[in-house]
Amino acid sequence: MSTPILVTGGTGNIGRHTVPLLQAAGREVRILSRHSRSAEPGVEYAEGDTVKGVGLDEALSGVGTVLHLAGGAKGDDVAAQNLVAAARRTDARHLVLISVIGAGRMPIGYFRMKDAAERAFEASGIPFTVLRVAQLHDFALPIVKALSKMRIAPRGLRFESVGVEEVAARLAELTLGSPAGRVADLAGPQVREIAHMVRAFDSARGRVHRLLPIGLPGAVGRAYRDGDNLADGTAMRGRSTWEEFLANREAGVVAAV
Repeated sequence: MSTPILVTGGTGNIGRHTVPLLQAAGREVRILSRHSRSAEPGVEYAEGDTVKGVGLDEALSGVGTVLHLAGGAKGDDVAAQNLVAAARRTDARHLVLISVIGAGRMPIGYFRMKDAAERAFEASGIPFTVLRVAQLHDFALPIVKALSKMRIAPRGLRFESVGVEEVAARLAELTLGSPAGRVADLAGPQVREIAHMVRAFDSARGRVHRLLPIGLPGAVGRAYRDGDNLADGTAMRGRSTWEEFLANREAGVVAAV
């Protein structure tokens, strides 16, 4: 009988797409949640908090594989350290981490925390897998919306956004497989200037706006202009484009009306 897979962040955007894939493969899933929840078919919930370090030993009891998806603006490094410590105490055999392309290069706190989380997994002594992914289409959308509203476009800012379904499929594959260390990054099929992304967003909504180009100052601006947030030639590429994401989103909005 296989042991359950513990998924942190299992109720988040990526988790909601990944958990069903693990279930479809015949695996039982245990989701770590900060709040008490009732069990569902094939899914049980364990109450705990990775950043506070509470409830982790109980959540990891009897677990062989941990998929760590939980994250936020603060505390990702601490959460990873707490999870690793608990995994050592409970004899977990495979730790899987989602990280971000540019970790260790981008001079931004979020990227630095992801780099620290990676290092915690690598130094854990437990077999691990780390997948760095590009920004999701869903996460790029609020940035694009704000820039469209302000009618500005930072020069040199580029993204290679990727579909959440493709990220979930890759995470499920890695979680069900053997530990592989740092694997090839996963990015979207295209590198897009932010101005292009904003214009595509406006076009999908039947609007045309002139955009004022602005500069991004300092080390952050230089890093984006140098492409430090972008994948290299060894990355895997998804197939879902930004334009397809927008078209599907608009179709969904219309269908819901």
